[in-house]
Amino acid sequence: MSRIGKAPIEIPAGVTVTVKDHEVTVKGPKGELKQEINPDINVEVKEGHVYVTRPTDDKEHRSLHGLYRALIHNMVVGVSEGYKKEMELVGVGYRATSTGQVLELALGFSHAIYIKLPKEIKVEAKSERNKNPLIILESCDKQLLGQVCAKIRSLRKPEPYKGKGIKFVGEIIRRKSGKSANAK
Repeated sequence: MSRIGKAPIEIPAGVTVTVKDHEVTVKGPKGELKQEINPDINVEVKEGHVYVTRPTDDKEHRSLHGLYRALIHNMVVGVSEGYKKEMELVGVGYRATSTGQVLELALGFSHAIYIKLPKEIKVEAKSERNKNPLIILESCDKQLLGQVCAKIRSLRKPEPYKGKGIKFVGEIIRRKSGKSANAK
């Protein structure tokens, strides 16, 4: 058995999980999420827990077993607690401002970049003196949040020589030394 797949998912107070026609719906205080489930995988809700089972030990069933258990767990955590990502802009003149669902970035290009974010994501941009600007993104959908963060990061990935670019708070960038002074 899959170690991840066989672990039951505890349903916290205020969260409801329903399974109907191979679709799992999770509702909670932070929102509502839906996920299609492969017809081979069985999902049961009983006594405040969600159980995911598989019919056989085929390779495909084993992989789907852990996958769907993890997806349902992420949905339950998302609608009860939510997910939060913080990104830092490292570089001279790099700025971020947010108005509603539009994020405006100044990343050293000749023009500003405007990103319209999905309505499921809350965005906040902070700028303090002598500190790098921060972008704080919050959502109940972990998958969507990760996708949006990857898109923002792809605009200016951190480079290894000076460390300039968009990085996650707490991320460590491997730095390279520049041209060596001892070259002959």
